Amino acid sequence: MLHIYSAENKRVVVDLAATALPPGTVWLDLIDPTKDEEAFVERTVGVDVPTREEAVEIEPSSRQYRDGEAIVVIASILAQTDDVPIATPVSFVLTPHHLVTIRYAEPKVFGVFAAHVERDKSLCADATMTLIHLLDAIIDRMADVLEHVGGEMDNISLSTFRRGNGAERMTNAALAVLLVRIGKAHDLVGKTRISGVSLARLLSFLGAEIDPKGTKEHLDGLAKDVASLTDHATYLAGNITFLLDAALGLINIEQNAIIKIFSVAAVIFMPPTLVASIYGMNFHHMPELNWTFGYPMALGIMVASAILPYLFFKERGWL
Repeated sequence: MLHIYSAENKRVVVDLAATALPPGTVWLDLIDPTKDEEAFVERTVGVDVPTREEAVEIEPSSRQYRDGEAIVVIASILAQTDDVPIATPVSFVLTPHHLVTIRYAEPKVFGVFAAHVERDKSLCADATMTLIHLLDAIIDRMADVLEHVGGEMDNISLSTFRRGNGAERMTNAALAVLLVRIGKAHDLVGKTRISGVSLARLLSFLGAEIDPKGTKEHLDGLAKDVASLTDHATYLAGNITFLLDAALGLINIEQNAIIKIFSVAAVIFMPPTLVASIYGMNFHHMPELNWTFGYPMALGIMVASAILPYLFFKERGWL
């Protein structure tokens, strides 16, 4: 899919067989492009479009380079934050007059930024400022995700570790849900850190390659924001590790409580079982067998031998 935006006409529809771009074209957004769309962009813009295989390379020389007058940078952008989060590679190709973005997923920020462009043409005045505004929107989205994760962690901590003294113990189902929530938060923070590191490298390269007046200050400000968000993601990752350790500790406590119940039950029923075993033996000379109150006596001994250990454990606080 190919979306084209201009400073005046906003979103533009083009014929892929055309040999030139519409007048005023600034931003070309390729989403999982076809061969025809890639060929159209390469023919009209005059640059090679990075392929999917090239976009997933992780070495810096493959992610930041010059191609003639064009600057090519690739960053991992957060996507699918409401489902299974991913850090999808997005290629940015900046020429003196055009910005080309190539992506193979649907990060929410691109749709939001495109809607803003259609309402405010100043966001797409020229290629360089369009890239800066788009990066600014991506960083804002990353901040929103980290704020959401921070709130989720506060909710997990509040519902799990700061309950009232009279609160019921957590069930196995509740503990399983707790682990799933912690795991999702950890995955989201991990993908956000990957995106932050990738954006920091991208901004560093752009700062050295882009010259227009006033642009460097924008890029420096974005770089500081990314560094701050990456540090915050590291802090959140440490908190998530603590919550995970605490949750596993709760599970161990629940398991120990269950094992303790079985152990105490075994001790309580051991003496009655011993008494029953003694009087279940088939010896001829057992005087108690001929007593009138032999049977009630045996039952009484069994009941007493069960109650006394229970009371002992209760007094010691083991139950």
